[in-house]
Amino acid sequence: MAGLRQTSPRPLGVAALLAQVKRLQTQRHARDSQGIFFIEGIRNFIRAIDHDWPIAQIVYSEKLLTVPPARQRLRQARRSGVPTQSLTPEQFRQISTTERASGIGAIIQQPWSELKNIQPHSGLCWIVLEQVRSPGNFGSLIRTAEAVGAAGFILLGSSIDPFNPPVVRASMGSLFRQQFVRTQAHQLRRWITRHQLQVVGASPEGDCDLHRSHYPDSTLLFLGEERKGLTTSQRQLCDRLVRIPMVGEADSLNLAVAGSLMLYEVLRARSQVS
Repeated sequence: MAGLRQTSPRPLGVAALLAQVKRLQTQRHARDSQGIFFIEGIRNFIRAIDHDWPIAQIVYSEKLLTVPPARQRLRQARRSGVPTQSLTPEQFRQISTTERASGIGAIIQQPWSELKNIQPHSGLCWIVLEQVRSPGNFGSLIRTAEAVGAAGFILLGSSIDPFNPPVVRASMGSLFRQQFVRTQAHQLRRWITRHQLQVVGASPEGDCDLHRSHYPDSTLLFLGEERKGLTTSQRQLCDRLVRIPMVGEADSLNLAVAGSLMLYEVLRARSQVS
């Protein structure tokens, strides 16, 4: 099990702590300005602990938290010096957004990676995004990315928030196995050139079906916004465009479906080569 990392927040009273959690759940400005976000639930808590994400504060209810693996990790966190706050069941339910409160949650530091420090050939590939219409679709795409062994996401600009609660919830804990980078298009272009990477974009106007394209180890996948697809400037970053074949009347797929098809095609193609 990985060692725990922690931050050193200023201690808050219970009322102030609950108010802070609610702000993190509902206000992106609160998440961004403090560089933290809130997670709730057994799966998220265990994965955050096991994958060594930096924890600022744990909140729990002794009566509600009945799952032994989660209780064991809570004890581990206490021994490591992570701040914890015990809540009554009623207090915990004030911040719970699930149908049945699990009794465990945590405030976590947003662990952004810098573009210059990531390994371009790590994992199956990197995924590039600039706009996402549905947070839930993004969370589902993160889940697929973790399933196929993708390295993570390179996010252009400030539009996308991977720590938005609907994203975290839809990722089903896969968030904690991915890296996240925020950068600008011109910086990404220089990085691509320096490492001689291939950028494959998904578009209905692609030159070939995704099954007939090749995906070397140096591949980045660029996915456009659900309705508008890749913009002209985004296409200019791509070395080639591939299309997902559709024989029915549908003319588009949502981000989670399209991205998942692309990722599994990269995995299939790599498996055949190896």
